[in-house]
Amino acid sequence: MMHGMGRYTRAEVDEGLAHYDEVVAECTRSGDWAPFADVFTEDCVYTEHAYGVFHGREAVREWIVGVMAPFPHMRFPQDWVAYDDENDAVIIGIQNVLDHDGQTFGFPNWSRLVYAGNGMFSSEEDVYNPVRDAPRVVGQWMKAGGKLAAPVPSVAHG
Repeated sequence: MMHGMGRYTRAEVDEGLAHYDEVVAECTRSGDWAPFADVFTEDCVYTEHAYGVFHGREAVREWIVGVMAPFPHMRFPQDWVAYDDENDAVIIGIQNVLDHDGQTFGFPNWSRLVYAGNGMFSSEEDVYNPVRDAPRVVGQWMKAGGKLAAPVPSVAHG
């Protein structure tokens, strides 16, 4: 069975992912998540299983700034990357990590990004179990002395 290639080379997709990683690392460092939205095309679709589906870069910007406000310095180290060359997509295994006093608190997340050229992505979908993982991990972090920088936004149901 023949597998076709997508519109972009693996090298270009990797370059896009490296840029994405740099932007995320800078947002983690600065605590300002507004620039995260700029790795996406204007008409992107961002699917977040806890918070819903966001259509367009500015909707992503508004959501990410609000959702990251309590945890502006959360880190997202990657465990692995898998390629779906036919669809110009990468799936990355990520840990959502909060640090406090040399301790790390994290839970796993898979993200599927579709590359759209010019270093940008047309979609992201985050797959994880927030009901099981997030409250437990955030609770452990707070118990260790971690402090919310803002109230936690409520999760959409439905």
